[in-house]
Amino acid sequence: MKRYGHGLVLGKFYPPHAGHHHLVRTAQDRCDRLTVLVCAASVESVPLADRVAWMREEHPRADVVGAVDDIPVDLTDPAVWEAHMALFREAVGRPVDAVFTSEAYGAELARRFGAEEVCVDPERTLFPVSGTAVRADPAGCWHHLGPAVRAALVRRVVVLGAESTGTTTLSRALAAHYRRRGGVWAGTGWVAEYGRRYSEEKLAAARAADPAATWADITFASEEFPVIARRQDAEEERAARLGSPVLFCDTDSFATGIWHERYTGGRNEEVEKTAALTRRDLYLLTDDADVPFEDDGLRDGPHLRPWMTGRFRAELERTGRRFLVVRGDREQRLAAAVAAVDELLAEGWHFADPLPETR
Repeated sequence: MKRYGHGLVLGKFYPPHAGHHHLVRTAQDRCDRLTVLVCAASVESVPLADRVAWMREEHPRADVVGAVDDIPVDLTDPAVWEAHMALFREAVGRPVDAVFTSEAYGAELARRFGAEEVCVDPERTLFPVSGTAVRADPAGCWHHLGPAVRAALVRRVVVLGAESTGTTTLSRALAAHYRRRGGVWAGTGWVAEYGRRYSEEKLAAARAADPAATWADITFASEEFPVIARRQDAEEERAARLGSPVLFCDTDSFATGIWHERYTGGRNEEVEKTAALTRRDLYLLTDDADVPFEDDGLRDGPHLRPWMTGRFRAELERTGRRFLVVRGDREQRLAAAVAAVDELLAEGWHFADPLPETR
């Protein structure tokens, strides 16, 4: 099999999928050096920087570069072709020996680079997927998407609430409900509350020093909360890369800011900055009115539950987050939550159309 010095793979990768990755890996195996050129138009809704980052993560040995290409796409016009080529040559920055492609225009692209065309699975028999298909139905193409793209597209649902209001019960029940749907949903993930694990470890450490220690002896410093928030988000990100098109989280870094208020009396700027870094699609606030307080050894604030419920609601409203307050018994709460999540999923994913092509 012929080898090449410098190969090129060019595409929109809007978004990248298994077919793209097969193309790049095939080229990588046959080239001493490979450039992957990501071209994005300004009208498209996935930023160029994201696509470049996704491709670099998937193909760390390739030289992945990006370019904004707002030139009209007309494969019948030599002048338009040459305008594109000027942009491509500048982005690639060196001669090309082979152009690896699955597209019909690959032969002309290779000719204009003065390179050899290497056609890879043009019928899409190995990976029957396209960027158009992914944009139309991400859930239906989920198994063709890499971890970074899944994390970017997954619908994130956070259950939050005051102490002993059923956040863990509801979030776990939701994950189990969607897993039972099977298919792509069978891998639906659930993210535990890291703050609880942190609290258990804190109490265990206190009891190691004094076996008589109780939760009433535990205090929290402000600097502990950014640690909790960052760890919570890191575990959410890991789960988002692995599961189905929906992810359920028992609290998040946004909620950590309210817990900081509860234990210290004020806000924490570092926690707020952490919370602003991650998108969430829906919050489910568990009301305290219908759930009796249960002391499990890590709780001491039944009198604070109405205040905390109010603070969660006020901050959700102030920051413009989408949320639903869930009330009633377990069955009623789960039914209301499932209806809200189904509504979110039914809205689908909205990608702006790429520039139209004339072929």
